[in-house]
Amino acid sequence: QVRLVESGGGLVQAGDSLRLSCAASGRAFSRGIMGWFRQAPGKEREFVAAMDRNDDNTYYSDSVKGRFSISRDNGQNTVYLQMNSLKPEDTAVYYCATKYVAWSIALVTSTRGYDYWGQGTQVTVSS
Repeated sequence: QVRLVESGGGLVQAGDSLRLSCAASGRAFSRGIMGWFRQAPGKEREFVAAMDRNDDNTYYSDSVKGRFSISRDNGQNTVYLQMNSLKPEDTAVYYCATKYVAWSIALVTSTRGYDYWGQGTQVTVSS
């Protein structure tokens, strides 16, 4: 079992930055691919960013590429999402998730197959 707990969300203005954290406990954190997803009201959950277990691979959605950055600290069992130049359309509940499979873009960008999810943290960006 793995428990994921997100933190760092809040209310900010357009152009501001936030850093989300996802603390993991349980099964070996360092062996899992970590992903960030988000879900806005009335919309489906969508992929944001993912990182491979050994930092060899990262991938971002087009909507956040160049503004968001995913990183992980395996010693602290934590993954981060640095969000810069925030826009109102980034408003959503942000979730971290982990899966224990080999890296592939098709797998990491899909919500299906992620084994564990956090409870989410709200990010609200005002214009």
